[in-house]
This record gives sequence, structure tokens and C-alpha cells, in this order.
Amino acid sequence: MRKIAFICLAMLAGSCFHRGGKEPVSPEPAADTLQLAPDTTLIIGEAPAEEILDEAGNVATEPVVAEIPSPKGTDPILIGGSVEFDKVVHDFGDIAERDGPQTCTFKVRNAGKDPLAIYEVVTSCGCTDAAWTKEPLLPGKTGKITVTYKNEDGPYPFDKTLTVYLSALNKPVILRIRGIVHEKKQSLDENFGTVRAGALGLKEKELNAGNMDQGQQRSDQVYIANLGRTPVTVSFKDVSEGLSLSVSPNPVPGRSKATLTFTVTASREKWGKNYYTAVPVVDGKAYPGATLSVRSVTKEDFSALSDEERENGSIPFFDESTVSYGTVQEGEKVTGTFKFVNKGKSPFICHKADTETPGVVITPPAEVAPGGRGSLTVTFDTTGLPPGDHDVYMTLITNSPARPVISLFLIGSVTARP
Repeated sequence: MRKIAFICLAMLAGSCFHRGGKEPVSPEPAADTLQLAPDTTLIIGEAPAEEILDEAGNVATEPVVAEIPSPKGTDPILIGGSVEFDKVVHDFGDIAERDGPQTCTFKVRNAGKDPLAIYEVVTSCGCTDAAWTKEPLLPGKTGKITVTYKNEDGPYPFDKTLTVYLSALNKPVILRIRGIVHEKKQSLDENFGTVRAGALGLKEKELNAGNMDQGQQRSDQVYIANLGRTPVTVSFKDVSEGLSLSVSPNPVPGRSKATLTFTVTASREKWGKNYYTAVPVVDGKAYPGATLSVRSVTKEDFSALSDEERENGSIPFFDESTVSYGTVQEGEKVTGTFKFVNKGKSPFICHKADTETPGVVITPPAEVAPGGRGSLTVTFDTTGLPPGDHDVYMTLITNSPARPVISLFLIGSVTARP
């Protein structure tokens, strides 16, 4: 069986952290697209590695994969010009434990000129079973992959992947199933009463479009519901540039669910982490209190570069990825400096430096010529912090094909004032 290595984008969320040690490797998701080359892996909701540096600062080889958004509408998804899926994500929505196993089907059509075989489907855990068409599919013919979620793990959200190996593609396609299991069947109001915009109910107003490259789009879908008895028409106002939203069906029938599709289009004016907002309008009335916020992280697109262009790119190599400010009293401002050398053949540019930590000011480095040295300075105001460890996690979005996303850490402890 072929072995595929994936690295989750936990680093971008700050959930993976190591005190001390050498500079960590940052993941780079590849291009978003609905039509991919035969040697490209299709991934939903994960961000695997493309290229990393070894301990000597050289580019090491890892599997090249691609990340794409959830499909829009019901249009089929063509992969490598020869394999067509009717969908790559199935959302079971809200189900109860007593509902038992849940089953869905992904259709696979041979859009090429040669017979197509589904070699194998590997599930991400024992909670999911898969069965698929074993006979080769002649050109134009359709097979299927039937997936069953056993629903034995209790009342929790689930999000599972299936790795599909096909004869026409050099790398696998990643399918995804998701849903939320409740102890008992919940009413429409219980499921969608968290956020209200008139009769319109939403589970949450903070959405995530994930990570994407410049010039590309990321889309996803969530359920919303009309909690009233009569149909309502949904639109949006004050929509951020680069964000588009649609609702289907619209008008939304009374006491019914609908699908909200949101799409973020990357812009060279916006790098790194950005938030796109929109105000729901229901039957002509705006609801600012239910304003939707869509988070996305944008980096450079290196997919069209040749091997020579990649080799000639910038390669920032930091002396340390973790700097300690020691132990300070609450209220002090501390400063950390991260020094690096550009070991590449092109100037290094930091497009943006991001952090989720309040009270932090980051001074990014200026452009650094090949062979030159640069530095990034971080100032952290500890005013109001309780005693204990307080670490600052930062991500740099760069022009380096080898290091598009870099993770840095400022660590230390705060004590109470006497």
C-alpha cells in the first residue's frame, strides 16, 4: 500500500508548539483548483506539506499535494482531466445517536479515454466503512463509493476523510464526510437558535474559509434555517470585497433548512490572516448583530514556478525560531528579536506577520538581499496578564517558495506585582 504523509495546518492555528529547539518546519498548502493535473492530490480541509528545509537549510523533498474548496452547487468536479466526482464532501448535518449508522454515496465517472479502476479506498478511522465499484469503468461509465459512518462514538461532531486511489491519477483523491451527533434528536430551534437574524437561525456567525494561494478561491457551505412559519428571502449587505455569499433555496421555506455557500477570493492587497464580513438581510431588514465573519489565510502561489525558479528563490534561515523574554512582572513591555540570513538567490520579502495574541506589535523585516541578514522585532505588553506562562505565536507570510509560511515563538513567564 502506498504511504502518504500529511501535515495538518495546526501550526497556522497555533495548536502545535514546542519550547526551544531548532526552527520548526511550516506547512505549505498548494494550489486551490477544481481541475487538477494527473499527479495532484485532491484534499478537503487539510493542509499537507509541499517543500520543507532540512537541518542544513536545504530544500527536502516531500509529497506534493493540493488543497481545494468544497464544490459550489451541484457541478461535478473534474480531476486530472480524466476522473469526475459528483462531490468531494458530504455533510450529514445533525443526527441523533439512536439514528444508527449513516450512509452516503460518492459517484465517480470515467471522463478519460482509457478504462478507470478504483484501486482502493482507505478510511481515516475504524468508525467509517467504505465499499466501491470493483469492476473497471469504461470511458463515460459511472461507479460509486459507498461510505458508512457507524455512529458509535457518542454525541460529538465528526469530520472523517477517505483516501481514494485510482488508476488514472498518480496521487490519491481525498473525500470527506462530516456531521454532528446529538444524544437525542434536536428540534430546528435547538439546532439553529444560537444566532438569530429575525426568523433566520444560524449555528454560528464565525466561519472559516481555510488557507489559499493568491489568485485563487476557497469555498465552503453551512446550513442555516428558517425558524418561522412563512418563507423568508435572505440577502446580504456591507459585504467585504473578496467575499461572496449565496443561499439555496431562496426564499427559504418555513421551518426548513437551506445551504449558505460562502466564497473568498484572494487579493494581493490582503496577505496572511484576514476577516471578511457580511450583514444578513432577511425580508429586507438588516441584522448587524448577526454579522457573519469569514476567516481566511492567504499566501503566495508558487504552483507555476519551474524547478529552476524555485531553486533561485529566497530561503530565509532563522538563527532561532524561539526567543525567551524570561520572567517579568505584570505590566512590563518585553521585546524579542529574531535574526535570520537569506540563503537564497533572490531578495527575501515578508508580506505579513500575524499573531492572535493581544498587546503585540510586530516590526517585520525589510527586504533582504541574497546572502544578507535581517531581523524581526516583537514587542509584547504584559499589562493585565495573570501570573503564569504567556507565549506569543507568530506566522510570517513570505515570498520564499521553500518557506512560504514561517512560525516563530516568543516565550516567557509573567509574575504578579508585589
